[in-house]
Formats: sequence, structure tokens, C-alpha cells
Amino acid sequence: MLLRIKSGVHFGVLRRTMEDIKMSDFYTEQLIKKQADMKDMVIKAVLVAVAIVSVLMVFIMPMGLIFPVIVIALVWFLISRLNVEYEYLYVNGDLDIDKIMNKSKRKRIFSTNVKEMELLAPLGCPRLDQFGNAKVINLSSGQADARLYAMIVANGGQTAKLIFEPNDTIIEGLFMLAPRKVVRQ
Repeated sequence: MLLRIKSGVHFGVLRRTMEDIKMSDFYTEQLIKKQADMKDMVIKAVLVAVAIVSVLMVFIMPMGLIFPVIVIALVWFLISRLNVEYEYLYVNGDLDIDKIMNKSKRKRIFSTNVKEMELLAPLGCPRLDQFGNAKVINLSSGQADARLYAMIVANGGQTAKLIFEPNDTIIEGLFMLAPRKVVRQ
């Protein structure tokens, strides 16, 4: 029997059986909706303009009716992929982050264990300054008032700086396993 987790319309499957999960296991999930930024707005505007131009092309070339249909379908598909949510799933030191596009397609984009974590601190913490050359991965909502944290992860000789919005339960779970690596606000 698999444990199923409901997330909006999409059902994700946690790949552990009920027997594997004990009462002492630390589990939490969090869903963050990404707000459209200026880049997303420009992309949407360009796509809509392309769709309008393709429809107007029918008046120039009446035989090319299939072209606007294909363009409009492609524009709809691309715009729907700009509707993004991030799901943070934390289980016993494992943090998995999935990208959910248009509440229908899920893709795992980040996965780590607390053993690979170098530091978890609020964004702007002076302890993060030493990791200035790390590759930045932003998996936050993009809201101005969001409580952002940076997680420094070292894996295979590369250092990554993950920017995300963990809730208090995720922070507490990481703190319980690695208190020296977690800076709480």
C-alpha cells in the first residue's frame, strides 16, 4: 500500500510503504505558488501578439487556416506552463522540491539530504557571504514580503545556493538533525 498525498488536483506518491513510516518520522509538505514576474508578463504578451498576428495572416493568405490553429494551440500550451507552483516535501532529513506546472504536470527539480547541507539561513544572513560564488537556484514565490531562506548544498564538488520559503516545520526538522548548520530567525 502506498501513501498518497493530495496536492491540488495532482496526486503525488511518496515511495515508502506504510510499514516504513513510523510514528516518530518527521514529515511535512508545503505548497508555494510562484507569482508572475516581469519576465513572465513579457513572455505572455509576446505569445498573445504572435497569436493575434497568426489570426490576421488568414486575411492575407486565406488558404493558411491551419497555421493560426497550430499557433494558438502552441501559445496556449506555453502560457499554461508559466502557471507554476513549488511543492516542498520534507521527510526525515530528505528535502524534495517539485515544480508543478498548471496544476497538472509535476517535475522533481531539487532533492537533497541534510548530510549534503552546509548551511540553512535567512536570506541576507552574514554567514551566507562566504558562499558568494555558489550557483543560485530560486524556488520561491517571488513575493516581496516572503520569508526567504538560503540553503547551501555541496554535492560532487559543486556548491549550490537554494533560495526557498520553508515553513517553521521544515526549519525545525532540519534544526533537529543538524543544529550547527541551521540559523533560525
